Amino acid sequence: MNSANLHIDRSWTLFLDRDGVINRRITGVYVKTPEEFELLPGVGGAIAELGQLFGRIVVVSNQQGIGRGLMTEADLARVHRKMTQEVESLGGRIDAIFYSPHLEADRSFMRKPGVGMGLAARRRFPEIRFRRCLMAGDTLSDMIFGRRLGMVTTLITQTPETARRHAARVDLWFPCLPALAAFIRTKTLF
Repeated sequence: MNSANLHIDRSWTLFLDRDGVINRRITGVYVKTPEEFELLPGVGGAIAELGQLFGRIVVVSNQQGIGRGLMTEADLARVHRKMTQEVESLGGRIDAIFYSPHLEADRSFMRKPGVGMGLAARRRFPEIRFRRCLMAGDTLSDMIFGRRLGMVTTLITQTPETARRHAARVDLWFPCLPALAAFIRTKTLF
């Protein structure tokens, strides 16, 4: 994908992974409580800016901590309530959150890289056209999810090595969501 051909307007939808993109990923464990949720630096402002550029912002997140019995859906709802409140307090919005509680071993259609959460988002928002969507995530699973649905894929990582190794799955890469927002600002049509 040639980034020069990327022209974002309000007909586009932004899909975001959660851990490692919106909030600090806790290596080896799960964000199980609101107290463990930590918005990454600049992300609230970036989501506010992206909300002015994209028609919809949708979070899609694998949450196998539920499937492992380490947290409940009510625990996750409290974490997501904190996330949306923090984003809203900084002028941003999240239109919907979809999650998969399934274990990786379940090979569920709903768990990324399966496309179930994307299809659920389109059912909720029928105006979504996957060719006019951008998926921003920090794992190869996120990139496969986006590619399977025909989205523009954006890897959020501090190093470009994964993006280079998987160039067929990664259209763009940035070190953080604020860097993506700065780039997208230059690619919008008004």
